[in-house]
Formats: sequence, structure tokens, C-alpha cells
Amino acid sequence: QVQVAESGGGLVPAGGSLRLSCQASGFELDTFIFGWFRQVPGKAREAVGCISGNDGRTHYADAMGGRFAISTDIAQNTVYLQLNDLNAEDTATYFCATDPRTVLHALSGKPLDDEVCAEGSLVLWGQGTLVAVSP
Repeated sequence: QVQVAESGGGLVPAGGSLRLSCQASGFELDTFIFGWFRQVPGKAREAVGCISGNDGRTHYADAMGGRFAISTDIAQNTVYLQLNDLNAEDTATYFCATDPRTVLHALSGKPLDDEVCAEGSLVLWGQGTLVAVSP
């Protein structure tokens, strides 16, 4: 079964760090673009950033302030989101997503951008993992 599944969320104190995982199953991640997003109840989903599985090039949303890092472990077929210097405003459910249509852009080597990594471009989503930051 083709799916992605997030894990690693939890309660963390302000200023702390957390690493989230996105396990891909039923396909190899190394030819697709993966995005990370987050959502607070009652608010629109927000893009965090994305990564191309074939070469690890990344793109981050400006609003994230350079505190987060996305990486892959091809052997584990997993995409990671490293969250650093967390604050209460980072409390949200975090999702990863991908789409088979991203393969052409991934393999092209072209830079990633907000449009390529937009949630509307990705159809395969996980259930999310909750990150709660305590004051």
C-alpha cells in the first residue's frame, strides 16, 4: 500500500528541539518531492518546506525563520523534519505529503519553490503528528 506516515511529535519545552519522521511505504522516496506542512485547529494549513528525494535540495517557507531543517535517509525511506528553538507558536499538527507528479521536477534538478511545494500540488498525505510546545 502506497502511503506516508508521520511520527515523532510530542510535548517539548520552549527553546527545545524535536525531529519528526515521515516514513514512505510502497514506493521509493528518492524520485519524488516531499513537503512538510503544519496546521493549527481553526487555521489554514501552512507550508514549512520541502525536499527533493533524489538529491536532497530543499526549499523553506520564509515564515519558518530558518529554524527548521528537512533531510532524507534513503536507506530508511524516510524524510525528516528537524525543529529547533521551538516556541508556543510552533504548536500544531505537522504533516508530510508527496505526489507522483513531482518526479519530473525532482529529476530536473531545478530549484524548488513555493509553487512546486504547495499543498495543492501534493495528493498523498499522512495523518499528521502533533507537536505541542510548552511555555
